[in-house]
Amino acid sequence: MFQNTKCECGHQNPVGTVLCEACGKPILESEAKSNEVLEMRYDGMARRSQRSNPNIIDRIWNFFSSVKIAVYMIVFTLVGSMLGTIYPQESTFLNIDPSVYYKETYGQLGHIYYLLGLSHTYESWWFILLLVLIGASLVICSLDRVLPLYKALNKQKIRKHTQFLTRQRLVYQGSIEEAPEDWIKKAVTPLKKKGYRVHTQGDALLAEKQRFSRWGPYVIHIGLIIFLLAVLARGLPGLNLDEHVAFPEGEIKKIPNTSMYLKNEQFNVEFYSEEEVPEQFRNLNKTVPKLFETKVVLYECTADCSDLSKKPQLAEVARHDVRVNHPLNYNGLKAYQFDYDLTPTIRSVTPDLVNTKTGEVYGAIKIDMVDTQKTFEAGPYELTVKEKFMDFGLDENGQPKSKSPSPNAPAFLFLIKGPNLPEEGIQYLYFAKQIDKQRFQQDAINQQLIGAEIPLQLEVDSMDKVDIIQSVSYLNIRVDKAMPFVWVGAGIVMLGLVMGFYWHHRRIWIRFDDQQLTLGGHTNKNWFGFRREVAAVLKQMNLEVEEKSLDNGGTKHEFIGFQQRRIYRSFLSLLCRILFIWCCGNGQKMEQS
Repeated sequence: MFQNTKCECGHQNPVGTVLCEACGKPILESEAKSNEVLEMRYDGMARRSQRSNPNIIDRIWNFFSSVKIAVYMIVFTLVGSMLGTIYPQESTFLNIDPSVYYKETYGQLGHIYYLLGLSHTYESWWFILLLVLIGASLVICSLDRVLPLYKALNKQKIRKHTQFLTRQRLVYQGSIEEAPEDWIKKAVTPLKKKGYRVHTQGDALLAEKQRFSRWGPYVIHIGLIIFLLAVLARGLPGLNLDEHVAFPEGEIKKIPNTSMYLKNEQFNVEFYSEEEVPEQFRNLNKTVPKLFETKVVLYECTADCSDLSKKPQLAEVARHDVRVNHPLNYNGLKAYQFDYDLTPTIRSVTPDLVNTKTGEVYGAIKIDMVDTQKTFEAGPYELTVKEKFMDFGLDENGQPKSKSPSPNAPAFLFLIKGPNLPEEGIQYLYFAKQIDKQRFQQDAINQQLIGAEIPLQLEVDSMDKVDIIQSVSYLNIRVDKAMPFVWVGAGIVMLGLVMGFYWHHRRIWIRFDDQQLTLGGHTNKNWFGFRREVAAVLKQMNLEVEEKSLDNGGTKHEFIGFQQRRIYRSFLSLLCRILFIWCCGNGQKMEQS
């Protein structure tokens, strides 16, 4: 149906306009006949979400621009966040099998909690989708409201329609004996003293101050959008790293997903003496560490970083003594002291290849537990590593397997070729630890593998040929490139809150019809202070007015809209607090033994 939006003042308004953009007269017939206070939230400007014949894009726009829908999405997200706090999240542990842990620890309810995916709530697709929807709602809500408001405030006319003034919440009408133009000129001075910017046009006046406060909610929205984007970006590769890495003493190790390497030069630990042990630990019959620190050197790879056939070229960039609460910090990469292990482990062993009959030594080979060579040569013999077991064990079928990646019981299966051996060579299983040779009966296994007596043996005749790792330091490596943007977003939110709470947009319109003065006033907050201010200005113009007589009442729509915005911002604030705490505390992990 065609709607005539042309005002009697001659201005053609866009479809959906409630108040004329020029004179402020109500466009709709129902509004023109009403005596209720005008809805001034966007000065009656047309908004896209209020189109009478919306298309599919408009319907999507209307959905996301609704404050009610936004509140529902925030409530769903808050409920999801609360469900995620019933039991600890998987990300708070280092070494658990969640499919087993939750059932064993919390029973059937814990198992159901795991099956529903609530054990990783904050990384789940539905939680991330809710955050994306809230972000989309923030963007569309802001655009739907801020653009009409900007146009309205930048197109303000000085002379407004009488009905526009008399239907403001603050109204004064009276007769003036003085010439209207002279009275207007005199009113400029007291208004400017109150901080107003005054514009006049003959016998009409517009006074306005603190317009910037109207942008406070939208500044908050900008901050929240940056905040949500930063939270979502933490899940992208390269922007966030939170790894617990073991660094054996004396070794250089690559930091995962970076071009950085870190060396544990030395690990030191001091324990409390019996006299120094705190009271709560005395009955535990265990040593309590007083101080443990790792002297580290940080390197950056400068060449051959991704070429596995070459040794990477490293340049030292930082040194630091890492202690609890004293991390290494280099260009956003942080290394925190997390734990340590003083159990000695083998780094490498250098056995001799010996003829079992004659005792002849053909040569020595150096076997590194981690970076093990594929082939070795000892005199005329060639040894090829076929299998490596860092923690030797047997599966249910009696087949060898490695129970863990730690070198607790390292074993190597070699294929040896050379003189006086079958053409296809012989298989030889070698245990690096003497105790494992006896525990797993190395000689008996090798006799079965060869099918005859063992012609060659790998032997270590001195502890000088065994390189022992005295300790292992566990460091928590963190890189969070998105966290600064979380802080920026939070700072912008605070700026918007200050703008909106501590300043108030106030406007006063005055017009004369012959000698009849009509004054209308509007503010977005603190009506009592505004009423007192207008009464003081009128008093300086020799018009004694009771403050309460200026009150023209409020509107039901105004109250409902205020309550909706209040609920919306309260829920949004609560959600942001939860996400902020999660961002800041996400690295607080526990080790499950």
